[in-house]
Amino acid sequence: MMRSLWTAATGMIGQQFHIDTISNNLSNVNTTGFKKNRADFEDLLYHNLKIAGTPATNVTVVPTGVEVGHGVKVSATQKMFAQGSLKQTENPFDMAIEGEGFFKVRLIDGTEAYTRDGAFKVDSNGQFVNSNGYFLDPEIILPEGFIRSDVSISEDGRVFTKVAGSDEIIEVGQINITRFVNPAGLKAIGGSLFKTTMASGDPIEGPPSYEGLGKVHQGFLEMSNVNLVDEMVDMIVAQRAYEVNSKSVTTSDSMLATAIAMKR
Repeated sequence: MMRSLWTAATGMIGQQFHIDTISNNLSNVNTTGFKKNRADFEDLLYHNLKIAGTPATNVTVVPTGVEVGHGVKVSATQKMFAQGSLKQTENPFDMAIEGEGFFKVRLIDGTEAYTRDGAFKVDSNGQFVNSNGYFLDPEIILPEGFIRSDVSISEDGRVFTKVAGSDEIIEVGQINITRFVNPAGLKAIGGSLFKTTMASGDPIEGPPSYEGLGKVHQGFLEMSNVNLVDEMVDMIVAQRAYEVNSKSVTTSDSMLATAIAMKR
């Protein structure tokens, strides 16, 4: 069987995966805080027919070898944590991080997860929660009778408000954010949430604007960092590469048919 059939097949499989990755990016172009994926590829093993440096005579060696590759495979998918654009919402509970860091939320099972989606709400107890009802950690609980329009959040994460019948400004809590040495090593679990892994490193938590952590902007949301033009160009390139690999399959098939016909 011709080696090119299997080599071209790996190319088609790889480009299909590339299209799958691009499709997921495009489907999340309007997802708040979404970070696009990038597919990385590497070549497969090589069959060495002649090894470079093999002695040719008593005083010379072969300067270059003869080797043939066996195709391509997906080596990794990487989250690209480039900053997304900030969109003003005028909602006092919306927050966007400018720079490094994640908001930490506590899941139903008590474990921690991290997100760039700052579309927070306030539940019936005055507590900050995300769209799925997960509590912001550390907890921020607004006092009874708070005035929605007077809730303010500073760039360093301090939360202030007023209560009805009083002009006193009350500080009700501190929002911390968390960064990682290798955010690309975080595990995406859906719902715009990530969990730590051995590859991400330990979480580094602190108030915004300090020690490399980003700033918090109230009344803004960070939009997806997917660039439609780049994704469409990548999709065209991947489609053409898929077509060329499929052409290699049909060409190899034609060569095999010719070789078989010669025996008749």
